[in-house]
Amino acid sequence: MSTYSNFEEYLQDQSEEARKGLQKLRKLILQAAPEAEELINYNIPAFSLVPGGKRDQQIMIAGFRKHLGLDPHPLVMEAFEDELTAYRKGKGSVQFPLRDPLPAELILRMVRFRKDQLEKE
Repeated sequence: MSTYSNFEEYLQDQSEEARKGLQKLRKLILQAAPEAEELINYNIPAFSLVPGGKRDQQIMIAGFRKHLGLDPHPLVMEAFEDELTAYRKGKGSVQFPLRDPLPAELILRMVRFRKDQLEKE
């Protein structure tokens, strides 16, 4: 397995379909949180919503063979549970099938929700 130091390196090891989806996810996250700091955490792309943010202050994304992973935070998943019923979920993550269009407005709202939560802390 490769070790990545930035988003572009990570993209190089993805399928064309996953690469396109990850680029869309990145664009949506940066649209909702333009000041987010891009980094690699756990060898996948992450976006710190606060300067120098720790893991729970980041949104992480990953490409897989059949889906894209978005890991916003367990509280975000809980808040948007009713809107995520069509997707496979974990405690703090959701899987978007590569064959389907990304739910852009939902993703934007999820990122903004987490950003707002962190600003209140």
